[in-house]
Amino acid sequence: MKSGHVLLSAAVLALSVASLGHAAGTNGDAGIPGLTLKGFGTLGLARSDDDGAQYVRDLSQPDGLTSDWSGKIDSMIGLQASYQVNEAVEGVLQAISRYRYDGSYRPEISWAFVRYEASPALSLRAGRLGTEFYMQADSRQVGYANPTVRPPPDYFGPLVFSYLDGFDVGAATPVGAGLLKGKLFAGLSPETTPFVRNVAWDLDGALLVGGHLEYQAGPWQFRLGHAQVHFDTQLPLHVLAGFDVIALVPDLSVKDTWSRFDSLGMVYDEGPLQLQLMLSRTRHESAAYEDTKAGYAIASYRFGQVTPYLGYSRVKSTPARIGTPVTPELAELVTNLTSATHSDQHTWFLGGRWDIRENLAMKAQVDWLHGSRTSLFPFRDDIPVWDGDMTVYSLTLDFVF
Repeated sequence: MKSGHVLLSAAVLALSVASLGHAAGTNGDAGIPGLTLKGFGTLGLARSDDDGAQYVRDLSQPDGLTSDWSGKIDSMIGLQASYQVNEAVEGVLQAISRYRYDGSYRPEISWAFVRYEASPALSLRAGRLGTEFYMQADSRQVGYANPTVRPPPDYFGPLVFSYLDGFDVGAATPVGAGLLKGKLFAGLSPETTPFVRNVAWDLDGALLVGGHLEYQAGPWQFRLGHAQVHFDTQLPLHVLAGFDVIALVPDLSVKDTWSRFDSLGMVYDEGPLQLQLMLSRTRHESAAYEDTKAGYAIASYRFGQVTPYLGYSRVKSTPARIGTPVTPELAELVTNLTSATHSDQHTWFLGGRWDIRENLAMKAQVDWLHGSRTSLFPFRDDIPVWDGDMTVYSLTLDFVF
């Protein structure tokens, strides 16, 4: 599907939904007892001021922004249906259309699960579930639910896992003046992600396990999370090397290795003021990827229908170590391969949100990226003249119905 078709469809739907919701109220009632239909989407335009590297929302996208205006990295639409079987059992199905690893907008099933509420304090879900590696990761595609144009790529960009096929168990209990929640999940990835242009990495079968603890008290919300991924397939490094480099340097093998994601998040939301602070650490057993530390902070304040915001994000990785003795020629190749996952940059972003009417919001944002020349992750198609600095301009129209 062409990008322009998606943008046009999203624009028509956004305006139609806004008009209908304003006139009659939008409650998602499909006219069938127990069945609720909802949707969300974003119509976005963005460009950068530098063609030395292509800016992407995250690494699930095969290419990104240049100095020409484009709608591909932020524009998307999603539809969700839920059916309440009885007081304890609910089924949920969600499909989204976004810019995918293969350059298409082919719709994909992002949620398809059955939820069982054993009690107000205990719930179980089974099926296709959104991943929750980080705080607010499960809602990062819903632009209307976020204050900024997009979640900071310095933090969320390397996270290519959007959903899993498996189960989770959630529990909650009052503690002091607040509520303590916990969740454990496990499942297999059904996804594919781009590796280099025209080459994809099949993540199908990767095991995803983890959980988090969350405490809510008044306007405060804190979350401590941990997730692990055990890869079942090999990274296609032979495409870049021209031969089976993993056979010579087994340190670069990803298959049967673990990657671990630790995170700490805080949100303060009281009246017109909202503050977010997120920190994460990623560690890899494979030397193909560098270990990374990242974080961001966002402050927003609402004045009526207008909400200005200011944010800062930072990411830095540690060069991987190769234990296998290699020849000088092979060492140079290995360095080139591993340095492609190096990050060392920070971003200031400033923007504003205008809630035009209920369920419809417009945003404008400018991002100033500053990094080293060797900071290549997460960008696409970087070239030798890339200097690590870039400015990105963005406009979006977000809606829910």
